[in-house]
Amino acid sequence: MSTRTPARKPLIAATTFASLLLSAAASPLVSAQSGEPTLALEEVLVTARRRAENLQDVPIAVTSLSGDALRLAGSQDITELAQSVPSVTLEPSRATNTTLTAFIRGVGQQDPLAGFEQGVALYLDDVYLARPQGALLDIYDVERIEVLRGPQGTLYGRNAVGGAIKYVTRRLSDEVEASLRASYGTYNQADLVGTVSVPVSDSFRVGATVASFNRDGFGDNLFTGGEQYDKDIFGYRLSAEWEPSEDFLVRVSYDNTDDQSSAVAGWRPYPGAFSGTPSPSDVFDTNAGASVLPSTAGINGNNQVESEGWSASIDWNLSDTMTLRSITAGREDLTESVIDFDSLATPDFDAPVIYDNEQFSQEFQLLWNTDRWNLVLGYYYLDAEAANDFDVVLGLLAPGGLTAYTGGVVETESWSVFGDLTYELTDRWSLSVGGRYTEDERTADIFRGTYLGTGSPFFGNDSAILLAATSDYEAQRTYYDFSPRANLSYALNEDVTVYGGYSQGWKAGSFDPRGANFATPAVEEGFDPEELDSWELGLKSTWWDGRAITNVALFYSDYQDMQIPGSVAVDSDGDGINDSFVGTVTNAGQSEISGIEIEGNLLFTEHWSMQFSASLLDASFKEYLVGGVDVSNDRDIQNTPEEMAFVGLSYNTDLAGGILLINANYAYKGDVQQFEIAAEDLDQEAYGLLNASLVWTSGNENWLVGLYGKNLTDEEYRTAGYCFGTSGCPSSLGLENNTTVFFGPPTTGYLTVEYRFQ
Repeated sequence: MSTRTPARKPLIAATTFASLLLSAAASPLVSAQSGEPTLALEEVLVTARRRAENLQDVPIAVTSLSGDALRLAGSQDITELAQSVPSVTLEPSRATNTTLTAFIRGVGQQDPLAGFEQGVALYLDDVYLARPQGALLDIYDVERIEVLRGPQGTLYGRNAVGGAIKYVTRRLSDEVEASLRASYGTYNQADLVGTVSVPVSDSFRVGATVASFNRDGFGDNLFTGGEQYDKDIFGYRLSAEWEPSEDFLVRVSYDNTDDQSSAVAGWRPYPGAFSGTPSPSDVFDTNAGASVLPSTAGINGNNQVESEGWSASIDWNLSDTMTLRSITAGREDLTESVIDFDSLATPDFDAPVIYDNEQFSQEFQLLWNTDRWNLVLGYYYLDAEAANDFDVVLGLLAPGGLTAYTGGVVETESWSVFGDLTYELTDRWSLSVGGRYTEDERTADIFRGTYLGTGSPFFGNDSAILLAATSDYEAQRTYYDFSPRANLSYALNEDVTVYGGYSQGWKAGSFDPRGANFATPAVEEGFDPEELDSWELGLKSTWWDGRAITNVALFYSDYQDMQIPGSVAVDSDGDGINDSFVGTVTNAGQSEISGIEIEGNLLFTEHWSMQFSASLLDASFKEYLVGGVDVSNDRDIQNTPEEMAFVGLSYNTDLAGGILLINANYAYKGDVQQFEIAAEDLDQEAYGLLNASLVWTSGNENWLVGLYGKNLTDEEYRTAGYCFGTSGCPSSLGLENNTTVFFGPPTTGYLTVEYRFQ
């Protein structure tokens, strides 16, 4: 077993994949016994259990990607992690650029509802991001990203049902450091990232990063002449560290991101049934006209996401074995957008929307680490408010148009206490037990009204006539839970560890801020909590004299009362014509998800190496009640391919006083069903993505020049969609047969040049 790092030591950045392979191949590790050079993979250190440990000693399914590895791979945002990490799906939510849809091991949700926390927890420097808006993070100034699969909740932050993604930014340097990275590529991609770190004194450091990401659209708006799938993001991060002694550290930071990319409209597989507008020949094109229609006068067709956050963390080493930690943070984001459901110039089915989120969190941790005992005790508090306002504009359904306005606010006040204890029973046996108690209070205030006119007064149409206030109610509910965890691991030798464990994930119920009590009276009662019991067996091995690593995990999950959000068309006045849609959240009674995951690295020679991963999942509903009828045989788990695989091959060689790294990789995903009910026009058959890169780094590592190609075979693949048409959809709305589909990026390529001032 490896020697544990004392609690007072600073956290150590993990190294893995391309970075560890490059360093290992270029500078072989030296054997102390023989004094001869020996090829071996470097030790990868992670902090998944709130202490620095060798990844191979951590008895949970976790993948760690260092900032250097991501830099060499040319990773642009966190959705690219899903290509190589088993059982993970990450993608932009439909009709958005920076709203994240995340799934791990079949847990997640496609619809990013206001006030609805996702089953996958995302952390930015230990701060839990409660909302998916603005959570699709670009990768820059990052130290490492860790992906933990399976329920998390006894070690930090918020309880997570499916897993957690930890995005950790770089610590500031004791010396003056700066870097500048510029990229230019296809579709006029032009990115610029600048970073600087300055020690003001021996104990105080400040730093800043500024980033601009720009790109023309993959397609065109054939009606407005605007862009489709373009990118226009500006962000910056300011930070400071005060370290008066090796036992006391204060970190403060502020980040801000402004996304002004164009609104994304889907591709129509069918011509307009009323207007006769043909389907665009290019899947990235659209005829959407909502951004210039009077119905959106309140936001003038604006599509903008502004997000910002601050945090202050304190680490105080009370002794050589005990650390007290405090993490205080606040975040907020505002989204203004237009969803063009019909993707046509006609105002058949359009929706201007505003999402407004705020949150404050406070976390305390007490860490106690000795040779055999490791204890984490914590308290977590979250105060969050999420609001959504949107119009459903049906411009062709009635003379003058018909609009359903919905305004909803969901407030969350939650506190939790948690603990996790690990005891080294012997030099080989280790036992961990933990638990979490949570109280979540949710309150909702929801109003819904039907107006005559193309738009409501809230969005600027003061001439709209209120026909009926169809919903107007307040509701409150408190949820309680205790979630346990247990894990037993055994080191067969210094290189092989086996483990088995049980963990429980839980997510509180809440209220759907889009809910209409005229359609579903029970909406005022809220939906129920969900609970997942997971059993896992794992094997972590280092072999071939340290030149190979293979990690395998088998798991089984029993998922109770899965929360499934959706939208359905409704007839609000009983005239037999659907004239609006309402949000729905169903608690599916029971589902089972099991699978096997494998990932590893192979170092063949000083020059050749390989990275690989794969997962095979079996996910199915066992009970799914709709109106008292079990429809589980006609439902499937969304966004969960049965199989995925990744293989990357790397070759490095000396060139011009530096090192040239040549990499090619292939990522395969099996069939994906977007929602529980199959929809042929939205669902994606199995596909693969081929990527390649050439990266040269100078001998002193100051210069990096990289040429990157993504999706080189120009694979056309669906990522999301809306199904309100008359062909194969659960319900229809509007007159134009409104089914629209969103796609992943086509073939792209770019050149990156980076210089580090040291």
